[in-house]
Amino acid sequence: MSTTHNAPFRYDIVGSFLRPDVLKQARADHAAGIIDDAALKTVEDVAIRDLVAKQKAAGLHVITDGEFRRSYWHLDFMWGLNGIERRTSRTGYMFHDEETTADTAVVTGKISGENHPFVEHFKFVKALEEDGQVARQTIPAPVQTYSEVILDRCDGQIESLRSVYSTDEALIEDIAAAYRTVIADLYAAGCRNIQFDDCTWGIYCDTDFVAKTGMSPVDIQKVSELGVRLNNLAIEGKPEDLAITTHVCRGNYHSTYAFEGGYDPIAPYLFAHENVDAFYLEFDTPRAGTFEPLKYVAPGKKVVLGLVTSKQPGLEDEGLLIDRINEAARYVPLENLYLSPQCGFASCECGNKLTEDEQWTKIALVKRVAERVWG
Repeated sequence: MSTTHNAPFRYDIVGSFLRPDVLKQARADHAAGIIDDAALKTVEDVAIRDLVAKQKAAGLHVITDGEFRRSYWHLDFMWGLNGIERRTSRTGYMFHDEETTADTAVVTGKISGENHPFVEHFKFVKALEEDGQVARQTIPAPVQTYSEVILDRCDGQIESLRSVYSTDEALIEDIAAAYRTVIADLYAAGCRNIQFDDCTWGIYCDTDFVAKTGMSPVDIQKVSELGVRLNNLAIEGKPEDLAITTHVCRGNYHSTYAFEGGYDPIAPYLFAHENVDAFYLEFDTPRAGTFEPLKYVAPGKKVVLGLVTSKQPGLEDEGLLIDRINEAARYVPLENLYLSPQCGFASCECGNKLTEDEQWTKIALVKRVAERVWG
């Protein structure tokens, strides 16, 4: 099967879905010690089977587990790597008008990717595939892991990191190698569709953040080139029939966001040089800027336009969505464009501020508009 059949799809999704109340309660009970691991897994299994059935009923060609076995879209993966441990951070991440729950990832030993729990999670979804569908595994981008572990978010985090890795280059090499291991294990389990979720780029698009930190264009170039190099090192040597894509956004937590600003500062590096098959890009509000940075997308690469917001329940006007797709086609050929919500519906288990019915209405809108545009 070629990558064109694995990702992206004309009407697509980013991956996470609102957790049902029964699952939220089970996770709370598990954290409180009321139920054990096996009981929690049973509830997760039932919820994921139900979710996949709803994805199939919605006509989606890609299926995911909705990230139902995770607390966060990114940290749970990091905690599954050897040499990284879960720790409570001093504060959560600061979003617009809201602070997230406080957790981080601390390097305590040499990082490697053997026996990652996400491989078993994927196998469960893979078994639910039917003809015309592909199971996707979403994971944080390698540079997202790098960015988390080099921060000073809890006492001793930097000291622990430097006791293992005296240089950033050694850390980069081991993170990339760990990802290659996980990717190889996912592939062996039948995975042909992996999505890197990557919020690191939104930081450098945010002009207020850049101004406050005193970053120069040269600084942005350096961090952008580092991010692309690390992500490409992790992809290096991937099988031809494995589609690896990336989703880039500005934060998604309880319907709030972390950063704002167009893709202009990072587009010449990310869009031109990252070796992914497709870019899933946030474009649902003016905070994301114009489509002009798409002119840097390398020839032949796919772009999934995240024009439908997952943060609010109101439906976008179909005609306006079609107009925006045609506007984007000034920079990327229409045959290389696709449509999706701008992000997942629950990047963390608290979820965004809309109902499950509203969530599926959003998915139906994406499908309806895509069929009008591409047939």
